[in-house]
Amino acid sequence: MSWNPVDKGALPVLLPFTPRGPAYDDFFATRWLASIPAFWFLALATLFPAMVMAQAGTAAIRTPLEKLFQWMPFLFTQGFLFNVLISVLAMAIGTAIGAFAGLALISRSRILRGVIRVYVTFFRNVPWLVLLFIVLLSFPFQLRIFGTVIPFPGWFKTVIGLALPVSANIAEVVRGAVQSVPTAQWEAAESLGFTRRQTIWQIILPQCFKRMLPPWMNWYAILTMSTPLCSLLGVGEIISLTRQAMEAEGNQPELLIPFYGFALLLFLAYCYPIARLTMRLERRFAVKN
Repeated sequence: MSWNPVDKGALPVLLPFTPRGPAYDDFFATRWLASIPAFWFLALATLFPAMVMAQAGTAAIRTPLEKLFQWMPFLFTQGFLFNVLISVLAMAIGTAIGAFAGLALISRSRILRGVIRVYVTFFRNVPWLVLLFIVLLSFPFQLRIFGTVIPFPGWFKTVIGLALPVSANIAEVVRGAVQSVPTAQWEAAESLGFTRRQTIWQIILPQCFKRMLPPWMNWYAILTMSTPLCSLLGVGEIISLTRQAMEAEGNQPELLIPFYGFALLLFLAYCYPIARLTMRLERRFAVKN
């Protein structure tokens, strides 16, 4: 409330609410991950064996770690690297689709802009896990083209399912980067006789690459951390293989922390440097007002 008692005839006025604290943005998860000091991860890696031994008890101090060490090469090469492969393929497909969708959002055609806007809005707001189930159940297990049977494995369906929401977010990244270029650049290109296509490809987009790189890396980190969702669809990635390894060792409760903790450390070791580099590039390429 704001009211001056001197103004006898004035009524109290309700001032607009001003939120306190930092506002949420697309970089929230990456900023949080990048803000963690690196020595914390070293401390976690150091305390990890102690946590495992404390859960296992004195009767089987070395057993959980010995079993983990036995499965480590398999979980890394056959599991985690497969997660990385899924993330790379999904990001490549999503970037290709998102780049064209982002350019379509600034098209002069209202119909094209409307269609792409519906696409972007839908896939930006749909839950990723629900979308993965829909893609898995909707797509066939094999395709027959001119008498040739082409298998359509489940892991590639998950790549498509992850690429769709990523493409919608990349489209917004491209649109925002293009529209952040000062209008003077467009006017100068028009005065020099450049067509709209020449202006976009030769003048605008070269200036947008450095602006699009930090959010692109941010979405890649988010995508990589979302690949364990594929385990719910039966894809043989690290979480699925971790469960299989624990079942092979008798599903003992003391195996939960070492096996899942190993998967956690792998994702942290892979995504933490990406988050740090993303924040550095964001500060470096920030648009100066």
